[in-house]
Amino acid sequence: MPSFDIVSKTDFAEIDNALQNVTREISQRYDFKGAHCTVERKDQELTINADDDLKLKQMHELLQGHLARRNVEAGVLDYKEPEKAAGQSVRQKVAIRDGLDKELAKRIVKDIKGSGLKVQVAIQGDELRVSGKKRDDLQAVIQFVKGLKIEQPLQYENFRD
Repeated sequence: MPSFDIVSKTDFAEIDNALQNVTREISQRYDFKGAHCTVERKDQELTINADDDLKLKQMHELLQGHLARRNVEAGVLDYKEPEKAAGQSVRQKVAIRDGLDKELAKRIVKDIKGSGLKVQVAIQGDELRVSGKKRDDLQAVIQFVKGLKIEQPLQYENFRD
């Protein structure tokens, strides 16, 4: 029976490379001269420190641009609310999404089953296994899931006949 997996994987090596490029560009740009702006990663969380809201917004644009150059979708970043740090500086936590969480997986399963396509969907840890009798049904599921409004990037792997 043909099947495939729906997963959401993040390449942390590419994120580290993008962060190094952002740090290098911050140190070289004229508008960041004398500013204390940093981006750090610990496990699955980024911490952005900036002097003010304008610099924070510029750092968001830099980060998203460098991630796009490294073929990492910007949807893997989940921005939290900016918080005040010492003085006028601003700190923001950014969570890096890796894997499907339970709520998103349940929502995708519910939407696929509600679509009327003749496939079976099973949650296996942080991925979904979709199986059906026909390859065309599986391809229809892929198109259906791509049409859903999901901000987290998804990959389709292990397509087997």
